[in-house]
Amino acid sequence: MRIAIVDIGTNSTRLLVCERDGDRIADELERESTVTRLGAGVDSDGRLSDEAMDRVYATLDRYRELIDRHDPDAAIAVLTSAARDAANGQEFADSVRERYGLEPHVITGDEEAGLTFLGAMSERDPEDRTPTVVIDIGGGSTEIVIGEGREAGFHVSTQAGVVRQTERHIHEDPPTEEEVAETREDVRAILREGVPEEQRRAVERAIAVAGTATSLGAIAQELDPYDPEKVHGYRLTRSQCEEILDRLASIPLEERRQVAGLHPDRAPTIVAGVVILLEVLRLFGLEAVEVSEHDILRGAALGLTRDEPPGS
Repeated sequence: MRIAIVDIGTNSTRLLVCERDGDRIADELERESTVTRLGAGVDSDGRLSDEAMDRVYATLDRYRELIDRHDPDAAIAVLTSAARDAANGQEFADSVRERYGLEPHVITGDEEAGLTFLGAMSERDPEDRTPTVVIDIGGGSTEIVIGEGREAGFHVSTQAGVVRQTERHIHEDPPTEEEVAETREDVRAILREGVPEEQRRAVERAIAVAGTATSLGAIAQELDPYDPEKVHGYRLTRSQCEEILDRLASIPLEERRQVAGLHPDRAPTIVAGVVILLEVLRLFGLEAVEVSEHDILRGAALGLTRDEPPGS
């Protein structure tokens, strides 16, 4: 079965066209990612702005052309934190259906967590029962999912995201030490409230997906151009993250845009992203995280295009 999935997130809009063979992705035919900042201003205004929606529409114009080249059996749009938080989120989802023929799914935080875990673990040995936390740092929220094998157990969608925390705390260029500290404190409080102590103690391994994690994997290796094969499976340590944070927070935005491994469009929010990843690792007492290219796009291709939902 050939499937097209568009993930319309708070910070980026991404495309995956793939071949699904039963419960696995047999081949990736197309993969794209564009920073569209749909969630800009949602935390304060409660609505998606016309400018933000137009950025997504411009990207979908291009994605629709790519999708049509592959003539998929199903074409789905997954809308996450920004769309579900905004007063006009459903109206935006309806316009995605009408304008682009994509079947929209405005998913809950719980659904987002389950699909993320499914995507991250889909190519792994289902008999490996190591308790694992999958971390998906988005623009408006961070999904934390704990499970074993391919079975998700505890999951929570926290209101810690790179766009949300940047808008709340980071106003100077470069950010001040006080702003970074405030971001840390805010994220730490959100995570502690969201993840009970007994869940933290159980975890032995961390996997991080999506743009913040893959950017850090590329920055750590100074990859230019970006190489997904070198990023996927890369072991990123807490000490590396701290070094990267110190470096990125000490330089102005325009210089940050030139950092090898970092897409220029991610430069405005990457400081908050590193803080969130560090605080998740601190919460679980882990010294390293594995970076993964397999994320909610794969999870949606597997979980939203079959008769039964994941885990049923």
